[in-house]
Amino acid sequence: MKNALITAATKGIGRAITIALAKEGINVAVCARGEKDLADLKAELFTINPNMKIFTAATDVSVKAGILKFAADAEKELGAINIIVNNAGIYEPFSILDDGEDTFQKSINTNLAPAYELYRYFGKKMIAAGEGHIFNICSVASLNPVVEAGTYSVTKFALFGLTKVMRLELQAHNVKVTAVIPGSTLTSSWDGVAVDKNVMVLPEDIASAVVNIYKLSPGANVDEIVIKPVNGQV
Repeated sequence: MKNALITAATKGIGRAITIALAKEGINVAVCARGEKDLADLKAELFTINPNMKIFTAATDVSVKAGILKFAADAEKELGAINIIVNNAGIYEPFSILDDGEDTFQKSINTNLAPAYELYRYFGKKMIAAGEGHIFNICSVASLNPVVEAGTYSVTKFALFGLTKVMRLELQAHNVKVTAVIPGSTLTSSWDGVAVDKNVMVLPEDIASAVVNIYKLSPGANVDEIVIKPVNGQV
């Protein structure tokens, strides 16, 4: 069985991807901040696949020591990690001029640094194995800045750039890297806002894309995939 590591896995896109991978018979190492949410997810996953291995860790991925401990513990519990899904992120709905004093560093530490650190930790191991697939959950803000979320846009541009560098460094070693670029997706970030789910991308849409990209033949890769609402951004 293959082993996947997913950050921010208890809600939204991360949760949907975790469930989709479990349905494919893939073991998972998942992290989030909440112990109860992780326990609930673990119980749900066992109902889907009672024979799978699941490692959970309450982790603040914005702290370098935390993300590296999660990586090491996941590897110890499951064995070699074959799939990485960098899903952690925060959205601050402010222009850069209105940011708080800590917004930039907090956004870098959450939206960019975990993907960088996990790449540094697992990249050479995937090269040695001659296989692996890294999915970075970017955003349409990686392509076109959102003026009311300036620092978020900057960090997502950076994540998209990191994804391209990772791909170039790994492609000669049969390790795949994909940028997943969602538009308006119905996650908890929309809580309290009256929206019609029929005009939104659903987390399950993103999960379906990730699984199908992963299942491509060994010689094929999707470098990047943009998934937006059919009627345009909400």
